[in-house]
Amino acid sequence: MRALISAIILFAAVAASAVEPDEVLQDSALEERARSISQLLRCLVCRNETIDESNAPLAKDLRIFVRDLLTEGKSDNEVIEHVVARYGEFVLFRPVAVGVNWLLYLAGPVLFALASLLAVAYLRKRGGRAGIDDGDLGDEDRKQLEQLMRPGGSSGGKESRVR
Repeated sequence: MRALISAIILFAAVAASAVEPDEVLQDSALEERARSISQLLRCLVCRNETIDESNAPLAKDLRIFVRDLLTEGKSDNEVIEHVVARYGEFVLFRPVAVGVNWLLYLAGPVLFALASLLAVAYLRKRGGRAGIDDGDLGDEDRKQLEQLMRPGGSSGGKESRVR
């Protein structure tokens, strides 16, 4: 009964992914390991899919490559290290935060904090100044502005025009 349930789960997993029947390993334990590793590797063509989900020919080649390494007796970590050595860290669907990658992980928050500080500094420097500086207005414009700013708006119900 347990073997039947494992077979059904394996079939459902294969049916839900891009793994083709000719790629599936006979040993269910190795196939399960291959599937878990395939979930960690990015399709280099699709970029937003794992090689397990992608139908691209390169993803199929990578799935076969992973299965070949597993049948040779390599551990999961050795398989991943071998694929990374061959294709670079970009092949990892979730890159690890070590070495230079820390710069990428920290760049977003650091740039956000810097932009926030610059915005606060700009707003403080600007003070409460808004709109027009009274020094830019001529005498006639200033009178019209004062008239408009008084309670009741314009004089005598007439529409006034500001030049």
